[in-house]
Amino acid sequence: MAWLEEASTPRDRENLVRFGINAKEALGVSMANIQSIAKRLGRSHELAAALWATGVYEARMLTAFVDDPTEVTPAQMDRWCRDFDNWGICDTLCFCLFDRTPHAWAKVAQWGARDEEFIKRAGFALLASLAGHDKESGDEPFLASLPLIESAAFDDRNFVKKGVSWALRGLGRRGPDVCQAALVVARRLADSTHPGARWVGRDALRDLTKRASAVKRATRK
Repeated sequence: MAWLEEASTPRDRENLVRFGINAKEALGVSMANIQSIAKRLGRSHELAAALWATGVYEARMLTAFVDDPTEVTPAQMDRWCRDFDNWGICDTLCFCLFDRTPHAWAKVAQWGARDEEFIKRAGFALLASLAGHDKESGDEPFLASLPLIESAAFDDRNFVKKGVSWALRGLGRRGPDVCQAALVVARRLADSTHPGARWVGRDALRDLTKRASAVKRATRK
């Protein structure tokens, strides 16, 4: 905590507000400095638990790089997820820690179906993270996630719909079959009369169309 306090700056505190991160307790430490401190600390599940318990935004961000994913439990994931109160902590934990645990896919299904804004966002942030990082799973779990994505696209809340779009766009990074299936869903949502679903569809459609075209060009070579 002393290292974090030494690394804090007024500019970094201002950046939290500028980027729409509403943290109850924050010191103002850049991500670069958080990651630098994490490298000095190494992995420690016990330290991560103590850092989370402080309630300080930067200490909790540090847990994403300090905790050992092999020791993270489903109960811990649920407990920490209930504490999410801004997109920064939600996305960083999902992208840098939770998606590396063996419980990630189960949490996509559970959290993506919840109503609480940041728990629901976490489900789709986690799915987007898996789309980029999971090298072991085949197409099946990603294809199976499309109905969850399509259903959640009708949630108008800003942080939810952005998480849903991120997940849908992320599926374009998988194989051609998943990309094409995601493209079908994006087109259907883009044609929806529901404003939230239409926004998600159009936001994802641009990226997915580019990816599908790139795949076609690659297969012709």
